[in-house]
Amino acid sequence: MRLATFVTPDAPHQPRVGVLAAGLLLDLGRASALLEPGVAPPPMHMRTLLEGGAAALAQVQRLLAAAETRPEVRAQAAHALDAVQLLPPIPDAHKLLCVGKNYRTHLEELKRTDLIKELPNEPTGFIKLNECLAGHGADVVRPATVTHLDYEPELVFVIGKPAYQVKAEHAFEHVAGITILNDLTCRDTQKREVASGSRFWTAKNAPGFGPLGPFIITMDEVPDPYDIWVTCSVNGEQRMRVNTGDQIWKLPRIIEHFSRLVPLQPGDMFSTGAPGGVAVGKPNAEELFLKPGDVVECAFEAPHMVLRNRIVAPA
Repeated sequence: MRLATFVTPDAPHQPRVGVLAAGLLLDLGRASALLEPGVAPPPMHMRTLLEGGAAALAQVQRLLAAAETRPEVRAQAAHALDAVQLLPPIPDAHKLLCVGKNYRTHLEELKRTDLIKELPNEPTGFIKLNECLAGHGADVVRPATVTHLDYEPELVFVIGKPAYQVKAEHAFEHVAGITILNDLTCRDTQKREVASGSRFWTAKNAPGFGPLGPFIITMDEVPDPYDIWVTCSVNGEQRMRVNTGDQIWKLPRIIEHFSRLVPLQPGDMFSTGAPGGVAVGKPNAEELFLKPGDVVECAFEAPHMVLRNRIVAPA
């Protein structure tokens, strides 16, 4: 399944949860009222839906299966994707933890640009704030003080079951699905923060510097999370194509490492690092850093999903 959080033009301040059905976004609340009258609908809040565990997702699957055979239900309860605003799938996670220095190809780039001095011997990470998240299709403002804005498409795992002191062999039992993060980074600020030893990177947490989504793809549609080709294109030109198999720390090790002391909750997310091919690692980086007007597309080739955003100047 592909789950999304969205708003409609007539209710722009009332987020809803939907599931992709025959190319349309099925409003789970409306579908439930039509298909299962008298039954409590699924939660209209993604984090709460995930907290409902297997039973809640089974209800969504049941509604989806029924709606796919009932065109009259889709007509009353579904929206065309271009008629809604897609928000970050989980706009209010308790934790969005980002694993750093996790692709071999990217480590080589960072070593060449003095953004890394030595290789880590265990997973490292930082926090991405909810305030920086943006949805698919949203414009991202490049602040006037930022001149070296870089793109970083990343595979994100979404936690679906509480996890505390979990062993690696049981890690995937706690995962609900995957999505995409474009971990936009101000490289000039990042270089100063790395030099100062900062563990909190303002370079990655400006408003809009975290496009996320557009969907959570549930794990039943992910044959192998470590054989996904991740791409990034700017204005239609492909800038990178890297396989997730290049990751150093795989999710089982990541969850075991972080859950030793940090309780993970449904809706928490792990972004698993930038692949090689970012602008800062190339000889013509100055030409490649993102500028107002650029359209950035981060994608998975299979299972296919595209996250698209436009970079704009301040108003």
